[in-house]
Amino acid sequence: MAVFSYLVVDKRGKEIKGSLDAETREDALAELRKIGDLVISVNKVGALNREIKLSVFSEKPKSRDLAVFCRQFVSIISAGVPLVSALEMLGEQTDNKMLAKAIIECKSTIEQGETLSHAMSLWPKVFPSMFVTIVEAGEAAGSLDNSFTRMAVQFEKDAKLKATIKKATVYPTVVCIVALLAITLLMTFVVPTFEDVLNQLGVELPEITAIVLAISRFMQKFWYAIIAGVVILVLAIKAYKKTDSGQYFFGRLELRLPLFGELAKKTASARMARTLENLLGSGLPLVDSLSIVANTMTNIYFKGSLFAAREAIMLGSPLAAQFARDNLFPPLVRHMIGIGEETGSIESMLTKLADYYEDEVENATERLMAALEPAIIVVLAVVVGTIIISIMLPMVSMYSGISNL
Repeated sequence: MAVFSYLVVDKRGKEIKGSLDAETREDALAELRKIGDLVISVNKVGALNREIKLSVFSEKPKSRDLAVFCRQFVSIISAGVPLVSALEMLGEQTDNKMLAKAIIECKSTIEQGETLSHAMSLWPKVFPSMFVTIVEAGEAAGSLDNSFTRMAVQFEKDAKLKATIKKATVYPTVVCIVALLAITLLMTFVVPTFEDVLNQLGVELPEITAIVLAISRFMQKFWYAIIAGVVILVLAIKAYKKTDSGQYFFGRLELRLPLFGELAKKTASARMARTLENLLGSGLPLVDSLSIVANTMTNIYFKGSLFAAREAIMLGSPLAAQFARDNLFPPLVRHMIGIGEETGSIESMLTKLADYYEDEVENATERLMAALEPAIIVVLAVVVGTIIISIMLPMVSMYSGISNL
């Protein structure tokens, strides 16, 4: 999508400037004309002069930012502050520039007679579709504060879940980077120094030493090709992950990896249960809720499972039965949901499932870190030890020969 800046005049004769996302200029014009204001100008924003929300210094709001926004919104609205004034106050005090920009633009849209959910839907990069849907349900039911409270809990739990998973990847990533740097320094600076010494000894080099020296010479001579190859490989992997076959490949790989597969299933179960509970609690039908939940899944297999469940429910099948058929979510998920469907307390069961699997994600993360730390150290020790032994072997052979004379 492109970004278009606009200038319109409302029914009171007030000029309003802003920006919106649209595929083409005609789409942007059509969107503005729906509001009923007089459109003065609509121009595509260039890469160098686009507004704050797309500047290099702004970043997409995180779950924690949205959670704070929801909590503050509820507090201000509960104090009796009108919606427009509340948004103006929040826009001025929000730290995230993109979120602040979106809040101010939402205020302008509401002043033109639109609903809050419609105003938020114009900012899909800031407000997720689930957020907009729950706000829309809250507007229809007259319980907007309840909708924002639900979303605050959702974003807080999501932020905690992401932080837990991130914790599991930061340490191995840092150690691997340090290890690669150490090995690179050994192979490009230390090993070449010993190569001259070994050549002067005039002894036959063991095969492992010859291999290490050959790798060292290659790294010195073609370091730029290695860097270029790594960059191309990373870009190729990213591009492949966006394709259908790539999503299925990496999704299957994630589920089959030891420890990581367990963590992926528990994470998906926690996110599914928490999101579905929030949507059902807001009054949305189960069929519509499953579509929204499916789009929050990062693994295409879980996404497909939820879409299949949606189709099965439309044909009259229970949700638990569909989960049992695809056998992707853990057994506890389908058993608890089955009990909830039979007793009419599915929301309560989803809440318990979400709480349980959020705790399980933390436990699985701790187990993963406990297993990865020694594994990384062992691999690093083997690699560095191999390099050192390859250098020392010829020297040991020479000294043994001298002592036998």
